[in-house]
Amino acid sequence: MTAPAWPLVHGCLAHWAGVQPDALALVSERGQLTFAQLQAQVLAQAARLEREDALPTVLLPLDGGVVDGVVQFLAVLVSGRCAAIGDAAWPPAIAQSVQAAVDALPAQMPTHEAAAPDLAPFYVGFTSGSSGQPKGFRRHHRSWVESFAITAHTFGAQLTGPVLAPGRISHSLFLFAVMLGLWTGRGARVQEKFSAETTWAQLQQAPGSTLVAVPSQLLLLMQMAQRKGWAPLPQPSLVLISGARWMREHTPQLQALLPQARLAEFYGASEASYITWMDVAARAHPQAVGQPFGNVQLRIGPTPHASLPAGEVGRIWLRSPMLFMDYVHAHDGSAAELHDGWLTVRDMGWLDASGQLYLCGRESRMLVTQGKNLFPEEVEAWLQAQPGVAQASVVGLPDALRGLRIHAVLQADGNGDGLPAASTLAAGCRAQLEAFKTPRRWWRWQGAWPQTRSGKTDTAALQAAVAQALAGQPPGPLQAWR
Repeated sequence: MTAPAWPLVHGCLAHWAGVQPDALALVSERGQLTFAQLQAQVLAQAARLEREDALPTVLLPLDGGVVDGVVQFLAVLVSGRCAAIGDAAWPPAIAQSVQAAVDALPAQMPTHEAAAPDLAPFYVGFTSGSSGQPKGFRRHHRSWVESFAITAHTFGAQLTGPVLAPGRISHSLFLFAVMLGLWTGRGARVQEKFSAETTWAQLQQAPGSTLVAVPSQLLLLMQMAQRKGWAPLPQPSLVLISGARWMREHTPQLQALLPQARLAEFYGASEASYITWMDVAARAHPQAVGQPFGNVQLRIGPTPHASLPAGEVGRIWLRSPMLFMDYVHAHDGSAAELHDGWLTVRDMGWLDASGQLYLCGRESRMLVTQGKNLFPEEVEAWLQAQPGVAQASVVGLPDALRGLRIHAVLQADGNGDGLPAASTLAAGCRAQLEAFKTPRRWWRWQGAWPQTRSGKTDTAALQAAVAQALAGQPPGPLQAWR
């Protein structure tokens, strides 16, 4: 069963509703919809949007279930409008500011978009901005159609069953996963709230399935399997990992749990879709993120036209047909930069002689200590690979001698082993990395690990906690570690 190359993201719906009306399109804990049922609900809601003369961009609050959210999303697209995916957890002030930005978007498409509908906007997603305000990014149809096509080109042999998307569609990764399942005609399995047990059951029920997951979900799945004594599951065909660095020390355990699945991790961004990919390998270089997808070009340098030699660290620039259009809300210092058709999301890295990309970290997080550039992500990845460490964050605070003094904040895992001594971690860090990358002060965080709304470590909150502790204020969940 091969998916045609529809020019619009929602073009798949009418096709599969006609070709296989009774095949399952969406399945969740609350029920299921066939392709015919999904199309009927989408058409009904699209007609309502027309009667109500809805604005060109419709902000969906997603205060209902995931399946309802997908129906609403598709209805907006079928009506010829653009769907902005909100977050029910936003405070009222943020929700109001986002609504105002969406309402202010132009009512008329530019001439080139009207002539080429696949260049018209269909989706506005939101990601965390450095100001604390969600940053809206807008995509046109062609960017995701190209993403579907390169997925099939790269992993087509494994796309043999439904796509499991165990997360809210306010996260663009899971919205893309749902649409990939609909695009291929294999259908999508979704969850109202992530559950390792539900994920396991869905994998059992869907031979040849593709699981799209972030690393934390896979860790919970493996922990649950170990506690429950689950036998290895041969059904999954493909696991796509993104959203954060995969902790490669867990690769053997994941391979043993899903022995027939191809395990692949990819590096991407909300503004860029896919960038690079690689098959998961336990002994891969810790900074390796793989080869560019077949429709992506990469350059390293201060600008895309001043490329650095292989092995030298600089800004990562890319060019592909999958890039976003623009921002619609909270354009801040963390925003991507577009230069002559080349995009950077302000990540830093280097290419080897064969064109493989190695990711150092965010330019905004780079620390200068002892006159040298330190990327916290490298140290954090090493620390999180150590027994007893569940989470790690590396921050820099002013120091008269070094410019910045490097601090590490750690959280113990739940296995009862306890954190290694700070002296042990420091010695290992000096031996495996470099002396200047070794944290000078060590802290233990007790309680819930601070996270942003997108599920990433809230580095700013941890840095503020360390600064308060150094200033002699009550440390709260933070304690010095030796």
